[in-house]
Amino acid sequence: MDALILSRLQFALNISFHILFPTITIALGWFLFYFKLRSNLSGHPVWMRIYRFWVRVFALTFALGVVSGVTMSFQFGTNWPGFMEKAGNIAGPLLGYEVLTAFFLEATFLGIMLFGMRRVPNWLHTLATFVVAAGTTLSAFWILSLNSWLHTPQGHEVIDGVIYAKDWSAIIFNPSFPYRFSHMLLASGLTASFLIAGLSAYRLLIGDNKIAPKLALKTATYTAAVLIPLQILAGDMHGLNTLEHQPQKVAAMEGVWETEQGAPLLLFAIPDEQERTNHAELAIPNLASFILTHELDGEIKGLNEFRGEHPPVAPVFYSFRVMVGMGVLMLLAAWAGAYYLFRRGELPDWLGKLFIAMSFSGWVATLAGWYVTEVGRQPYLVSGVLRTADAVTGLPPQNIGLSFTLYAVIYAVLMVAYIRTLTLMCRKSVGIEEISKGDADEKHTNKLDIASSNA
Repeated sequence: MDALILSRLQFALNISFHILFPTITIALGWFLFYFKLRSNLSGHPVWMRIYRFWVRVFALTFALGVVSGVTMSFQFGTNWPGFMEKAGNIAGPLLGYEVLTAFFLEATFLGIMLFGMRRVPNWLHTLATFVVAAGTTLSAFWILSLNSWLHTPQGHEVIDGVIYAKDWSAIIFNPSFPYRFSHMLLASGLTASFLIAGLSAYRLLIGDNKIAPKLALKTATYTAAVLIPLQILAGDMHGLNTLEHQPQKVAAMEGVWETEQGAPLLLFAIPDEQERTNHAELAIPNLASFILTHELDGEIKGLNEFRGEHPPVAPVFYSFRVMVGMGVLMLLAAWAGAYYLFRRGELPDWLGKLFIAMSFSGWVATLAGWYVTEVGRQPYLVSGVLRTADAVTGLPPQNIGLSFTLYAVIYAVLMVAYIRTLTLMCRKSVGIEEISKGDADEKHTNKLDIASSNA
């Protein structure tokens, strides 16, 4: 393989590993804030029990996100020097804003949130939890602003091949940013919801039949049931925006080769980029046009209008279907779970096991959507401005191959360790008493009926 392919694979590996952890922590921070508020308002110690378990999960996940983010940023200098040379005037400040306004905010208050439960006033600990949650969201704001600008660049000028900022408000709030930002926040909410629901169902399965995992399961399931329709709506709006600004990406997502009106929705197909056609199509007439344009005979431009300017078709086409398929499964699981929990107060065994199997389903959907987004931008790093091939390193391919292999091995070990640690945390929780005397004293519990705490 040449340096371009290897560099793209290595960056894909790094960002795929990194994005898994912020996808959890962005929303998990807000779950923790909710648990803390419920503890403060109800006075019942079970909410602090829930908080303590999930704050440890947050700390572990946050640490891996920070470590993987640092190694990912190094590649701008090693594998993609042309990117920072030509687009650094935009990327540098936006990344700097993320560090100054978000990461330092999170890091400052994270220590209070993790270690200050009995060392600082309760109001300060609650404030620290809020600030950490807000910091993770603010961090996502800056990162997604930069990423969105790469897709729909505006507010800049190019002088001698170098990109300079002209209007920072236009750069930050570029055309795709609102849709990408909302889509990502909802994806994080669903990822954290299914993780909480899955691990809580696992705790119940292995005998941790206490109040805390039951409350956490209900909270996460109801949240997922509400968020998934909102995500579908946000995805629809994002698709309309993409059709306007990146029609070649949409054509690859739908496997449309020739411009046509009333394009069918391909449930399955085998795209053939050499023959520029699809094989083994399973299609629903007119549905792609209706979804994308809200008209049965709406026009979708075909890939043949973008020869040399469109992304590789198969990765985008298949990733899009994985994302949508997982989204449908999450919808069905969340609504079924909400129904059983509301009507019966518990999940049937088969659904509890499904929730356990879907603990990391948010990761699958997020990665598939990320591949649609990022591979769909090719052959550009900055759409219409900077080609990927013009920014790659001149390092020998064997050097990149070695670092790629090392990254892959380290990330595999870290992933196994992460999942193993979560499993051990769940198993350890079985032996912890329902509500300790320390919890009761700390919260001055007013002995609320658990049914009222469950509302």
